[in-house]
Amino acid sequence: MTTYLFNNIFLWGLSIDAWITIATVMAVIGVMLFTKVRTDAIMLIAIGVLFALGVLDAKEMCSGFSAGTVVVTGVLGVVMAGLRYTGVLQWMLKHVFGLPDRYPTALLRMMVPVSMLSAFLSNTMLTMLFSNVLKRWSRKLNIAPSKLYLPMMYAVQMGGVLTLIGTSTNIIVADYYGTATGKTMNMFSILVPGALCLFVGILFIIAVRRWLPDRKSPEEAFETAFDYTVELRVPSDNPNICKTLGEAGLFHVKGGNLIDIHHFDHDPSVLSEDEFIMGGDRLLYTGQIDEILELKETHNLVVSDHHVRSMNEINKNYELRIAFVNFYSKLIGKTIGDSSIERDNNMVLVAVARRGRRIEAPPREVELQAGDTLLFECPRKTNTYAKHLTSQLQFSDFQEVVKIGPNAIVSSLIMTAMMILTALNVVSLLHGTVLAALAMLLFRCCTINQAMDSVSWRSLMSLAGSIVLGTAIAKTGIAQMVALTVVDLVGTQPILVMLGVCLAAMLITQIVENVAVTAMFAPIMYQAAMQVGYEPAPFLLALMIAANASYATPIAASPNMLVYGPGGYRFTDYMRIGIPLTIIVTITGVAAVILAYPLVKL
Repeated sequence: MTTYLFNNIFLWGLSIDAWITIATVMAVIGVMLFTKVRTDAIMLIAIGVLFALGVLDAKEMCSGFSAGTVVVTGVLGVVMAGLRYTGVLQWMLKHVFGLPDRYPTALLRMMVPVSMLSAFLSNTMLTMLFSNVLKRWSRKLNIAPSKLYLPMMYAVQMGGVLTLIGTSTNIIVADYYGTATGKTMNMFSILVPGALCLFVGILFIIAVRRWLPDRKSPEEAFETAFDYTVELRVPSDNPNICKTLGEAGLFHVKGGNLIDIHHFDHDPSVLSEDEFIMGGDRLLYTGQIDEILELKETHNLVVSDHHVRSMNEINKNYELRIAFVNFYSKLIGKTIGDSSIERDNNMVLVAVARRGRRIEAPPREVELQAGDTLLFECPRKTNTYAKHLTSQLQFSDFQEVVKIGPNAIVSSLIMTAMMILTALNVVSLLHGTVLAALAMLLFRCCTINQAMDSVSWRSLMSLAGSIVLGTAIAKTGIAQMVALTVVDLVGTQPILVMLGVCLAAMLITQIVENVAVTAMFAPIMYQAAMQVGYEPAPFLLALMIAANASYATPIAASPNMLVYGPGGYRFTDYMRIGIPLTIIVTITGVAAVILAYPLVKL
């Protein structure tokens, strides 16, 4: 009797394992929201806790890492690499936009091809590629980039719901359905509802285009960067000759930075505190000019008779690069002076801008915020896409030049064959993607190193961890309990049950990564369908659309974060169009699923 009361009153009918799982899931959401801890680390710690406390056994703990969802997502990165390094993507980007004469036409010309590509390719990589194309395109059309970046991001997100391989969330749902029922979803199962959502979404964005913010491009803040530089010369009688820059106090100076030094022989020197000063040296500084000019008095320098006006005059081996501070960057709340990023990458910070305005302060002393725009001088060969840099900063100007050759045709044929074979169910989605990845490597569409670099290992770890959390939610009875609660609230009407779960997923996916939300809600939606006695496939298809409708905040998905800095946006800019768009797409998705796939009683 005591045990019965304890289980039903104090534990609300749930097991202790279920409450451990609930506490773990809430902790995961809280850490994601309020800290900068990496998502993959959060997931690995969470499943470690569940295993240590006996909620999961060893096989269940490792199930996510061997799941077909993770394998498909990983090998699709290799397929993407084949298309990218043979020039197929670059060719598409160059030829699809054109030069429309009206803004609504420009939105249409941009959003349709972007969404079509997103149906088959990584939305993160497409966002990175299109961001740089849009920057140039906006100049040609004389349109503020902020009027294009958000619509592009929406198109990428909505296009991902046209096929099962469009996003990882779709693959999670399809894999869960296959595991639970033994049936497989066709790659184009979601096409009709997804296409209707895309159509309605594009019409809505064009209709409310005046709501899109007209923000100054962050790059404009640096167009006069060299008005903030001054060149000083070391006279032959200067007492600091034969000292190092650090010893003389000329490396880090009040109000600015030393960004280059030329000796009397005009050969550029390595910029270092240990570089010796010689008579006739030319020192180029950037920052607060009035404070830098005080060096004339304090260090016996003179103004050079040759002021540098372009980077080509400084050193042909260096260039200016623009970067944006990521949302989860460890640089947030710190200054560049407090970090080792300059020293580790041989870069020098020239200036900082925030929301399109240059900050009138010494660059290395500015406390950085998410979305800040940084202007660096760095060697031309600097790999700004190295993972140790991209985890902190998002560099602009994708400079990869790929020669389009015969392999472009080969990679296109491989991709086409994969789509046809999986669509006709000749091979499964897992087999089709693996065969396509192998073909890309065998026909040398990309090298092994390029393929490995194109796989987002962190994302795969996050995905695997999310799947394991979903397993725990199903195993401990949480999914069934939530499903019963939904049924108790809205009754046994299947449409209301479907809509209720979709709205809950839609709300949470605005603040938590959509992959994690999908993994948690897939078992809940499945159990909800079973409780009301209907075939679960339409319910899960509706969940795909709702979980992908993460448009209202910049932290909801990777594409949202990637356009935040380049567009010069504010947090509220996403909400103005994103909130109504999210609601419209979710409701349209539920209606479209019901029309395309009439609900069938079990």
